[in-house]
Amino acid sequence: MKFVSARIITADVPRLVAFYERVTGTAAVWGNELFAELPTVGGTLAIGSDRTVALFGEGSAEAAANRTVIVEFLVDDVDADFARLRDLLGDEQPEVVTPPTDMPWGNRALLFRDPDGNLVNLFTPVTATARAKFGVRP
Repeated sequence: MKFVSARIITADVPRLVAFYERVTGTAAVWGNELFAELPTVGGTLAIGSDRTVALFGEGSAEAAANRTVIVEFLVDDVDADFARLRDLLGDEQPEVVTPPTDMPWGNRALLFRDPDGNLVNLFTPVTATARAKFGVRP
């Protein structure tokens, strides 16, 4: 089995795609106006319209209702990305849940919400064990 992507369902695909393009610095690949993907080295973040939910089963997903999944991105310098996003997003500042903080498992992490309220974690491994786990050199 190969993990391919995670998909976020939203009522506003263009808005959410634009947000993640700014966060990741990656251009989306659009399938159509209801679906786009942001390919990264580790996997793809797919963003689909709530108008597609019926294709999977009516009521099987609900836009802007996630309270369990965290979308995570490994970054070179979480503090630099925090500053970059503050400058880049201007008035569209996401809700910061946790500013860059050293976590007990060895990562320095920033946790914020996307425009639909989904949690996003940018993290940088800072301990030798965490760097080894992710193949990151000091």
